[in-house]
Amino acid sequence: MEAINKEQVYEWLSSVTDPEVPALTILDLGIVRKVDIGGSGSETTVTIFITPTYSGCPAMDVISIGIRMALLSRGIGKVVIEPQLTPAWTTDWMTEEGKRKLKAYGIAPPNRKAFQPLGLFEEDNVSCPRCGSEETELVSQFGPTSCKALYKCLSCKEPFEHFKCH
Repeated sequence: MEAINKEQVYEWLSSVTDPEVPALTILDLGIVRKVDIGGSGSETTVTIFITPTYSGCPAMDVISIGIRMALLSRGIGKVVIEPQLTPAWTTDWMTEEGKRKLKAYGIAPPNRKAFQPLGLFEEDNVSCPRCGSEETELVSQFGPTSCKALYKCLSCKEPFEHFKCH
């Protein structure tokens, strides 16, 4: 096996998608924190450090399998996945491209500009990803996954998910 470098590994990781939002890669989400390469030749070990979007995120097992498959299919025999829980993941780690992909997929992306720590019963100002209207209403603080909330657009009447800012 010829020597590999981190840029190659990141390129291979760009094919691993989030199982809950397949329009996003794990690099779009910013959950890959670091790549280490040790050894050489058949003794090469690639260690990938990943941070879950939420503690206990059920997608992390599937993501880990996706990472292993992406690297094993390119001849990397020793893959180590290391969870990194601190610092906690934040939507600030998402790429701008990832936020555009979310919106195109029909999910309102996190909006740090509009984000302020909310009181107990206050709501985010979330624009509809379909028509762009800011006339939206929170339906449920938790959607199909804990990282998303459910909203309804009062203009186009469509329901949509919002990737919560945190």
